[in-house]
Amino acid sequence: MQMTPELENSRFMKAARCEPTDCTPVWIMRQAGRYLPEYMEVRSKTTFIELCKTPELAAEVTLSAQAALGVDAAILFADLLPILQPMGFDLEYVKGEGPVIHNPILESKEVERVRSVEDVQVLGYVFDAVKLIRKQLPSTIPLLGFAGAPFTLASYAIEGGGSKNYIRTKTIMYNDPGAWTALMNRLVDSLADYLNAQIEAGCQAVQVFDSWAGCLSPSDYRQYVLPHTQRLIAAVNPAVPVINFLTGNPALVPDQVSAGGQVIGIDWRIDLAAAREIVGQSRAIQGNLDPASLYTELPTLEKRAKEVLDANAGHPGHIFNLGHGVHPDMNPDNVKALVRMVHELSAR
Repeated sequence: MQMTPELENSRFMKAARCEPTDCTPVWIMRQAGRYLPEYMEVRSKTTFIELCKTPELAAEVTLSAQAALGVDAAILFADLLPILQPMGFDLEYVKGEGPVIHNPILESKEVERVRSVEDVQVLGYVFDAVKLIRKQLPSTIPLLGFAGAPFTLASYAIEGGGSKNYIRTKTIMYNDPGAWTALMNRLVDSLADYLNAQIEAGCQAVQVFDSWAGCLSPSDYRQYVLPHTQRLIAAVNPAVPVINFLTGNPALVPDQVSAGGQVIGIDWRIDLAAAREIVGQSRAIQGNLDPASLYTELPTLEKRAKEVLDANAGHPGHIFNLGHGVHPDMNPDNVKALVRMVHELSAR
């Protein structure tokens, strides 16, 4: 992957390097999703997994979302879980229920059947989508790739789907640290190859989603998760910014910073100014408007967006985002208005 001068000097890339920008860059997690009519037009013709696995369609919804919203980065339309399929998991997306793994790890000895992805090109449809998107994106708009963090993917593999308490995951983690480490190592090896292949195909940055690590205490995160996330981030092409995103537990932010990443993605449960004190000035912060703010009237939304911007106190290295993804019943006009507000309020 070669970075053009236009991409190097884009708002997003400059902010990721903690360089001053003409205004604060913004992109939105789940910016291509069910709330957008452009997405629903494509989605109505196919299943979710087929959309993910058809490069032309994944490219179409990625590009249409960036163009409709006017955001400063596009994020590849894909899903966290298909990488588990070549690792030996039977994954299905069930209508009304979401992703289901039909052969989860029920006890620690079953970790032996999990295999690392030997050839990441088995996920070639993702890289083909990246190439198509990069060809059609404006020259000043970076493309972000992503993957699930090792803990989040391990939890899916053990729980078989969503969970409220992660009891099965924690039981294996606590009772058999050896099996847990073996599982995490196979995930890290696979995810590192996957992220680097996305970069090679044309992504300018990647985000690691630890959507479920918020269920952990700081000591458990440090013992069972931090070394593996750290190894994953360290294995990514060092020329490319990694956004380390974790949600659900502000007490983990200091350890999240220790895990690495040029950009630390935070949710709304911590004040951005407090997070800046922890993160410091040498790394960028991404976040952190509560997604529920998008349901408010526009003057209230503007006030809340300004509070996030003000919390950064003008420091270079802020990428505006929600603290998590857009909800599917959102009015797309509110999302478009938020992007305009961020640009106008932060213009220098």
